[in-house]
Amino acid sequence: MSRELVSASALPDLAELPVTGQGGYIAARSDAEAVAEWLAEYRASPRTRRAYRREAERLLLWLAERDMTLNQVRRDHLEGFEAFLADPQPRSRWVGPPRPRQAEDWRPFRGPLSPASRRQSLVILQGMYAWLTEAGWVAHNPFRLMRDKRRRLDNRQGSIERYLEAPLWEWFWGWLTGAGSPAMEEGGSPRERYQRHRRRFVFGFAYLLAPRISEMSAARMGDFQRREGRWWWNVVGKGSKTASIPVPPDMLTLLTEWRLALGLSPEPQPDDATPLLRALDGRRGIGDNRLYRLIRETFREAADAVEETHGEGAHGWALRLRQATPHWLRHTALTHQAQAGVELRYLAATARHSRLDTTARYLHAEDEAWHRQQSLHGLAERREGRQGADATRDEPV
Repeated sequence: MSRELVSASALPDLAELPVTGQGGYIAARSDAEAVAEWLAEYRASPRTRRAYRREAERLLLWLAERDMTLNQVRRDHLEGFEAFLADPQPRSRWVGPPRPRQAEDWRPFRGPLSPASRRQSLVILQGMYAWLTEAGWVAHNPFRLMRDKRRRLDNRQGSIERYLEAPLWEWFWGWLTGAGSPAMEEGGSPRERYQRHRRRFVFGFAYLLAPRISEMSAARMGDFQRREGRWWWNVVGKGSKTASIPVPPDMLTLLTEWRLALGLSPEPQPDDATPLLRALDGRRGIGDNRLYRLIRETFREAADAVEETHGEGAHGWALRLRQATPHWLRHTALTHQAQAGVELRYLAATARHSRLDTTARYLHAEDEAWHRQQSLHGLAERREGRQGADATRDEPV
């Protein structure tokens, strides 16, 4: 990566900004170069680096529009920047579809950022400012002056909501794999049958082991290994952290069936470095983007199917399926594991979370118990009616 962040021609060119830095302890001559020095700290984590670059670049472009430097940002400017993230205007200048980074019509946004995305952006930029302050590039970190910093920057939220509830997941899996399902019928060409087998394996893998989409596309056959009679999935996850996840029996069955569909032996060998998920030729791997599209397309197809099968009564389910993204599968997997009684410490190990309070967001049991307790409280006439009904039920017949 070059030392300077380059913007599309429709936006200020960061490479042409004047030298505004104040020296410090890094070899930088401009804000763009100082940010590049910060990003270089994440060279071992390419995905994290790309995500951080995106947020830093949005701030630098926003400042360039105002002829400001990083060192000039005050507390009150952060309010304006957060509002800008929620509604980047003018839209034609800032928002556009995905394009190559150097294309003339490249834009920094695909659309307004959700509250969660804005929170994440501020978290990243707070960390960037902390580093730049330590490096002596800026004199202060304006984020430290935010009175509601806990709400904005701690990135702790309520319970997870972007997941498929158990009845919807059961219907979806039945539609995807059940006998007589249009998704798994044996008719069609070899290509269509291959695609059905692959889709079944993708969703089963995502549900049973809760991987991130990047971990799925990067997985190799040899990542599944048997030790002392038990199967484990070895994964390199976020931050290049390695982990071994227990493979449940259903996952091992899916893996065996998938390998047989590929014409392979039932069990992988530890030295098998071939891709786990494969393109239509059965050999090449598939990237994040193709996997993302495959999952979204399947969710949309399922939404159409549930409406055709159940009519207007299934509108809520259809809406959830159309909203669902690949990351919903990870949320669904972890939520259902929690509901099945998996202990928090093991759930955290499967999720590979460094903090238990992050994993605790998947625990909904307390909400359910609270709801049951709250139902004991009501209006007098309704409460008496319920008590009378309970008494009737207790009477001998």
